[in-house]
Amino acid sequence: MEHGSFEDQSKATFSLTDEDHTLANAVRFTLNQDPRVTFCGYSIPHPSDARVNIRVQTTGDPAREVFNDSCQDLMLICEHVRGTFDQAVLKFKTGKGLSAMDIKK
Repeated sequence: MEHGSFEDQSKATFSLTDEDHTLANAVRFTLNQDPRVTFCGYSIPHPSDARVNIRVQTTGDPAREVFNDSCQDLMLICEHVRGTFDQAVLKFKTGKGLSAMDIKK
């Protein structure tokens, strides 16, 4: 859910339900990488409430657009990490596995 003003679309707060620090911190990180973002932060209103509020302020671009772009960037990062991990597991399984590792007891 988006909480913003109709007059100034460069500032908005997005409320995500059933989420916690895991997603909020990752989204905050990707938002802060965007040069259009002047401020980004998140809060959890109450520990027993599974909700995160993410505040975004931009240089003039619509906050909703910047937030959506950031979520897309985060998805690409996650896909890259998953692909790299899957390749490493496959390489490990097709190689010598643990016998190739020099583990001293």
